[in-house]
Amino acid sequence: MDTLLDLSDRLYLDVADFAHSTPHWFQWGAEVWTEAGLLLFGVLFLAVWWRSREGSSRMMALALLAPLATAFGYVVSEALKSLVDEDRPCRAILGAPASLVTCPPHGDWSFPSNHSAIAGAAAVALALSWRGIVWLTVPMALLMAFSRVFVGVHYPHDVTVGLLVGALVAFVVMRTAARPMGALVETARSSRNPAVAWCAGRGPSAHAPAHASPYGEEAPRSRHGAY
Repeated sequence: MDTLLDLSDRLYLDVADFAHSTPHWFQWGAEVWTEAGLLLFGVLFLAVWWRSREGSSRMMALALLAPLATAFGYVVSEALKSLVDEDRPCRAILGAPASLVTCPPHGDWSFPSNHSAIAGAAAVALALSWRGIVWLTVPMALLMAFSRVFVGVHYPHDVTVGLLVGALVAFVVMRTAARPMGALVETARSSRNPAVAWCAGRGPSAHAPAHASPYGEEAPRSRHGAY
């Protein structure tokens, strides 16, 4: 265990030295991304929800569960953080280069990285909601985790565990809660409350032909044109 922690310390110092060797604009970009990246995940949650309004009940259920699963990932990470009193590397490692952002105060512990847990959970939840978006969410999560080491506020093992915890929690939540959430979506879509029905979306029926029967075929007409 000590060997792994020593390796993490050395990796942190290598990344910190690399960070200070990069141009100022690159450092600024990392500082912005380490916070604003989470907002982009929020935008993707909205995009997936909007896309799912005309999809199946299961599709909408997964879209609604994605931010909830991410929140659970954060809660579990925060619970672990309260159990492990690991000081931030920007304060604990003597002789390390100064962090690019303000080092969090004592008591704001380092292990695991909440940012990484949120990113890992969001990446998995969004990928399960919209398979084609995995090529975007996974690199975003990895970049978020790296940025936390790059700006100097986390060890590599902090972000690695954060990613894994968030991803695992999100996967479990999405898989176990999909069926009950789907039932709620069905209920919401048949609600007489316009706001509730709008939020849940119309489902595949939004694209059904005007005279389609429930079985996907055009309903027969009588001789007089009546149905």
